[in-house]
Amino acid sequence: MRVLMFGWEFPPHITGGLGTACFGLTKGLVKNGVDVIFVVPKAFGDETKDGFRLVNASDVILDFTSSQTKEFWEKIQFMEVGSNLVPYLDPEEFERAVIQERLIEKTETHSVFSKQYSFSGKYGPNLMEEVSRYALVASSIASANEFDVIHAHDWLTYPAGIAAKKISGKPLVVHVHATEFDRSGEHVNKPVYDIEYQGMNEADLVITVSNLTRQIVIDRYGIPAEKVITVHNAVEPVDRPELDGVTKHVKEKVVTFLGRVTYQKGPDYFVEAANKILKRDSNVRFVMAGSGDLLNKMIRRVAQLKISTKFHFTGFLAGPEVDTMFAMSDVYVMPSVSEPFGISPLEAMRSNVPVVISKQSGVAEVLQHALKVDFWDVDALADAIYGILHYEGLRKMFVRYGKTEVDNLIWENAAQNILDVYNKAVKI
Repeated sequence: MRVLMFGWEFPPHITGGLGTACFGLTKGLVKNGVDVIFVVPKAFGDETKDGFRLVNASDVILDFTSSQTKEFWEKIQFMEVGSNLVPYLDPEEFERAVIQERLIEKTETHSVFSKQYSFSGKYGPNLMEEVSRYALVASSIASANEFDVIHAHDWLTYPAGIAAKKISGKPLVVHVHATEFDRSGEHVNKPVYDIEYQGMNEADLVITVSNLTRQIVIDRYGIPAEKVITVHNAVEPVDRPELDGVTKHVKEKVVTFLGRVTYQKGPDYFVEAANKILKRDSNVRFVMAGSGDLLNKMIRRVAQLKISTKFHFTGFLAGPEVDTMFAMSDVYVMPSVSEPFGISPLEAMRSNVPVVISKQSGVAEVLQHALKVDFWDVDALADAIYGILHYEGLRKMFVRYGKTEVDNLIWENAAQNILDVYNKAVKI
């Protein structure tokens, strides 16, 4: 099985869970014997490419051509043999050369001009323009490669997936890591919603990262239920013994929020819960690791609550920095308002950190050893964090069984489920 896969980011150059998921899934597919061609708008040269081919869309030259039909006369010489042959008479006696001319047409194709797009691979103001250009490049890549199925990750790559399907006739699978309703609530960005709808509608099959997201796809986008298949995300195992020696440099317990500081992730509920906990126990520090449009608002709120001496803003963390942050944490909190899945709790549990997550997250469907609360219930959120910080037996139980649980949620298993989707798509 060979897959042409379109993504928007790839480690180590990521802004969130999408790139992490693409990396883990690709490695898992390779382990399952799948040949992957992974396309990104911009590759930086330091990406890990073990076992698969990474294509930089910024390197692809589009060749725009025109066709011109010309008429010309062609002379044909052939031998005409008489039809009134008498038995046993030599046929050469009835043979003569005949020359005829006929008018034929010939189509010539020549290059008008070539174009090469340089993508930023970011999420800047010209994002829609890059999404459209990426689709143009995708059609060129699809016409130049052999593959069995197309896999497009999230709305940014859906137009590319559709273009590749139209040029190749191969089945298209789109992977929904988040919807516009997760990102924006009820105030959706209509152009983004339209792209999501078109991608899901044109796809032969739709993969969602949770049953929560599956229901949104069915209810909000009108996609037939039989076309939508849930494959939960997983986590990449790590073995970093050097993290065992990481020290916090502070005497207090550390409670961490790690993710985009946006409406979707619920950072304001984390701040309010921190305020409640600090009123009961001042021996705690809170860390908000990430960046986003609500960051300044969170900083102002922390100052207003007069808890800034116990609150730290690190900015965006990636790669080894994430593992180091978890190594210094006593509790990880993900109070997301709407979380299609949420890989970060798995990463925390992998690092022996107990987690508190919102019930409104896809990862809550697969985790048994995590405390789950409604995102809006700040009192319950504060109580859950406080309980893990102060009851050693509870903390040890979540660390022990949580680590075992997450060790079984590996990408190789998720990739096998993805491969089943591919096989189903090919047979449609």
